[in-house]
Amino acid sequence: MIKRSVARLVAIVMLTAGGSFSVTAAPTAPAPVSYGVEKDIFHPVEAHNGMVSTVDATATRVGVEILKQGGNAVDAAVAVGFALAVTHPQAGNLGGGGFMMLRTADGKTTAIDFREMAPAKATRDMFLNEKGDADSKKSLTSHLASGTPGTVAGFALAIEKYGSLPLNKVIQPAITLARDGIWVNDALAFDLNTYGMENLANHANSKAIFWHVGGNPLQKGDKLVQENLAHSLEMIAEQGPDAFYKGEIATQIADEMAKNGGLITREDLAAYKAVERTPISGTYRGYEIFSMPPPSSGGIHIVQILNILENVDLAKYGFGSADAIHTIAEAEKFAYADRSEYLGDPDFVKVPWQALTSKAYAKSLAQKIDLNKALPSETIKPGNLTPYESNQTTHFSVVDKQGNAVAVTYTLNTNFGSGIVAGNTGILLNNQMDDFSAKPGVPNVYGLVGGDANAVGPNKRPLSSMSPTIVVKDGKTWLVTGSPGGSRIITTVLQMIINTVNFGMNVAEATSAPRFHHQWLPDELRVEKGFSPDTLKLLRDKGQKVEVKDVMGSTQSIMLGPDGIKYGASDPRTVDGLTAGY
Repeated sequence: MIKRSVARLVAIVMLTAGGSFSVTAAPTAPAPVSYGVEKDIFHPVEAHNGMVSTVDATATRVGVEILKQGGNAVDAAVAVGFALAVTHPQAGNLGGGGFMMLRTADGKTTAIDFREMAPAKATRDMFLNEKGDADSKKSLTSHLASGTPGTVAGFALAIEKYGSLPLNKVIQPAITLARDGIWVNDALAFDLNTYGMENLANHANSKAIFWHVGGNPLQKGDKLVQENLAHSLEMIAEQGPDAFYKGEIATQIADEMAKNGGLITREDLAAYKAVERTPISGTYRGYEIFSMPPPSSGGIHIVQILNILENVDLAKYGFGSADAIHTIAEAEKFAYADRSEYLGDPDFVKVPWQALTSKAYAKSLAQKIDLNKALPSETIKPGNLTPYESNQTTHFSVVDKQGNAVAVTYTLNTNFGSGIVAGNTGILLNNQMDDFSAKPGVPNVYGLVGGDANAVGPNKRPLSSMSPTIVVKDGKTWLVTGSPGGSRIITTVLQMIINTVNFGMNVAEATSAPRFHHQWLPDELRVEKGFSPDTLKLLRDKGQKVEVKDVMGSTQSIMLGPDGIKYGASDPRTVDGLTAGY
């Protein structure tokens, strides 16, 4: 979840074919290291072989090195995921979960669901207080807030089925970084001193890692050594995922929960399984869209909104025009209204994905859009589908020399999750249980409203907005993208597609363009700075309740040209990101 304005733009850097670096030693100075030619925000990084785009420069270098050593995109993605657990603990994790979209060079596209699961002892009303009202402290900062983590299982499944290197090899860079230490960068320093004070400061195990002894949170340039996390990573490298789900780590997590009123047990951990699912797919103006299926809402609603927009000529309106923004925002309202009613864990509820992604249903919604007048959200209800039925998160994208592509979005939920480190594991635990609907009609931390389809229940996976997405052109992978941002993930990824397809932007231009968002409730059109005051006035004249707020999203994207060249961009909205190739 991105919660801050950015003081500077990140330099996007290409690693040249002749450049090299080590991922087996900690940095020797806090100063950032750059390679090759520095790029501005409107010109993408170019590479002929592999490319990695992440929110953290050190993790990006880990991924590129794995590619250069002969690993494929899955190997590099898993190495990046473990590295981010060390270098970007705000969201990178072992104690959370997420989703992976994967497209092989021969065109197979699949989705790996490693979303957290509610413990077996979870109950429908566990986050209500004595008055029957939703209690966000229970669902965000207590031991009850954590679902059974899925990241380790998801990465292990990906390596087993689609990787080319052994798990212990791709974990090794993360082990080295944790044991030898990293230098605290701008992003981590800011988040420790802002959001860490809200949750990490309340837990001794967490403060022992991220605080000076008897003092304040670590600052930029301080060295962060995570010996306990290194030990946990070593056990996973040696024993595989059983170390996490059935071994010493499982015992530590279960003991932490038992001592503090949490619900996760050794039985919950031992029973966890990552699941391979069929992606949600659709078409948009000649392109194929592949995105995450439930329990993510991302894929369904990205396709649904694109289907609505296929009925209008956005290119004629022009990027940043009041008509284009208004039309897209109105389409978003319909999708988020449907999300509140129909989306949940597909293992527990029937999700009407065929109806929601139907071109005919989308056309019926498009006909309700008035170019001159906004529909008040209170007048929009979840649609009748019968006729059609047949903040902290991080994303990274990887493409290898052969054309295999991976998009991963994973998270602890809010910054540093619950703030709780399980025993001596060094592992921060998630607060994903807040993504369930604690009470029908009551918004969660992102303002999203849900119903019974996403109610708390034992062994259920909470609904998510994470939307790792792959776009295909002429049968070949064309765009690999995704973003953090809570409820704004869907609209951020949507705009990456619209900016490139409708408005002809390159991947860097599409990344840097100002964004906007509407999620039905609250009835607010949120916009970043950068749109013309004249445009905002025209939108208000149409009845849109425009609010200019902080930046949205942090996309990490790679576009593939017909010549095989990879073009990438890290979002300038966040510091310390890096897109690199070789």
